[in-house]
Amino acid sequence: MRFSMILSFYIGRHFISAFLGGLGVIVGLILLFDVVELLRRAATHGDIAFATIIKMALFKLPQMVQLILPFGVMIGAMTAFWLMTRSRELVVTRSAGVSAWEFLAPVMIAAFLIGVINVTAFNPFAATLYRKYEKLQDQLLLRGNGSPLLVGESGLWLRETHGNEVVVVHADAVRQEGYDLLLRDVSIYVSDTDAHFLYGIEASLGQLNSGFFHLVEANILRSGRSVEHHPAYDLETKLTLAQIQDNFASPETISFWELPGFIRFFESAGFSANRPKLYFQSLLASPLLLVAMVLVAASFSLKPNLRSGGILIRLIGGVVSGFIFYFFSKVVYALGLSATLPPVLAAWAPAMVAGLAGTTAIFHLEDG
Repeated sequence: MRFSMILSFYIGRHFISAFLGGLGVIVGLILLFDVVELLRRAATHGDIAFATIIKMALFKLPQMVQLILPFGVMIGAMTAFWLMTRSRELVVTRSAGVSAWEFLAPVMIAAFLIGVINVTAFNPFAATLYRKYEKLQDQLLLRGNGSPLLVGESGLWLRETHGNEVVVVHADAVRQEGYDLLLRDVSIYVSDTDAHFLYGIEASLGQLNSGFFHLVEANILRSGRSVEHHPAYDLETKLTLAQIQDNFASPETISFWELPGFIRFFESAGFSANRPKLYFQSLLASPLLLVAMVLVAASFSLKPNLRSGGILIRLIGGVVSGFIFYFFSKVVYALGLSATLPPVLAAWAPAMVAGLAGTTAIFHLEDG
């Protein structure tokens, strides 16, 4: 293939402009719908200011941008190809002997770079803001009923409410053995609903049983009293092992660079790391998915003969195919979450299938 730098930059510039324009429209619609939805959910909490609702929607927006990025790339590619077809630039370019692959190369390179920037730079930013969004959601909309839980290299943190008492549990290390959750170096802080400290418990070992934490070598610390030592002490709890696993910090709140350590901690603790593994692999596959969406868009947009008609049909076909691949990716992702498929296969399959389908279509259009 003979690459012209001037032509490549020209085509790439058209694609970037169309991509940013399409993405801006989609992002605006998403922000509008999110604000409306948050207003609906906040209707029962009259003390939430409108500025707080806007802040929550903005915190959530970067994460949503990552979700719709493949659609943004596809719409940008289809728009750029259609505009160049309508202005006869594509006809002239193809008449000069430029193949479809030479024409697509700068667009695919630009899409791949967008994917790399998204994973390495934009994802940590989006994860940080999404973590703040979930924190505000729990404080303002869930009112602390979301059983917030944090697992990381600093250990296990969880909180629950017992009537007028708020209990915060921290363990330096945690491990699951069968249906038992074992804790080491446990610290428990009990306060009232106004955050006034009531008492604390320090224990060397702990175990989550049905309806209570069983603590070994526990010391109870109360203000103005001597330390109470108990060889064994049971603390009532409503938490279960299933609830703790369901409320682990979502992978979307973890930066791409921190996910490997997050996965290692899960595995060392004996928990299933299937979900963070799947999310990490999907991030790795996302640049290839964006390239595949360019190929799918090109298969519906690179027909330069306007006299043949059917432009609207081809555009609708491209949009429909994008939604088909989206639902296919969700089905495969669900199979990966249920461990029916290995995480690597579930994460990379949508990109590979879309890429192969788009490549086949381009070969058919180019060589017949």
